[in-house]
Amino acid sequence: MVIRSVALETVCGITSTLPENDKPEIAFAGKSNVGKSSLINAIMNRKNLARTSSQPGKTQTINFYNINEELYLVDLPGYGYAAVSESTRAKWGNMIEKYLRKSKMLKCVFLLIDIRHEPSANDVMMYHWIVDKGYEPIIIMTKADKIKRSQLQKNIKIIKEKIQAPSGTIMIPFSAETKQGRDEIYEIIDSILEANSEQ
Repeated sequence: MVIRSVALETVCGITSTLPENDKPEIAFAGKSNVGKSSLINAIMNRKNLARTSSQPGKTQTINFYNINEELYLVDLPGYGYAAVSESTRAKWGNMIEKYLRKSKMLKCVFLLIDIRHEPSANDVMMYHWIVDKGYEPIIIMTKADKIKRSQLQKNIKIIKEKIQAPSGTIMIPFSAETKQGRDEIYEIIDSILEANSEQ
């Protein structure tokens, strides 16, 4: 996949109406401090289009990035951020749920989980939520450069067992620093575009 153009086209807040797009959508879900903005910037080949911050919980909207006038990367609000009120967290959850339920062009959901830690209750809940909406989440295990290579398979196994992912689930170790895993993500996006063009 060659990134020729990127534009933040639509930003949806809690009260916004979701856009009815005519291009495939690929969504990214993950906990607030999992490195979602860094991943999206790495995929888009841009340094800071998706806002990264040392303060988790920055993404409080659903952001639609138009890539090459061919597809949308959809950045969903980070979940599980403790420093916001429970009612705000519930509203973000409702936004995500509404998007997963209503989008007609959503083709794939990437769920980001920090490879260094056992998945949280929120991670497990989000995984099953996505499955419940009829999607097979692709698991992106972020911050892969922060663990030793010898730990990799053990940590992948822990994540897979904790979220109860069936065999055949695609699980990609990723590092925003080294770009490990980016080519695999590009291949998945390319296959989605190809399948869409054949419809």
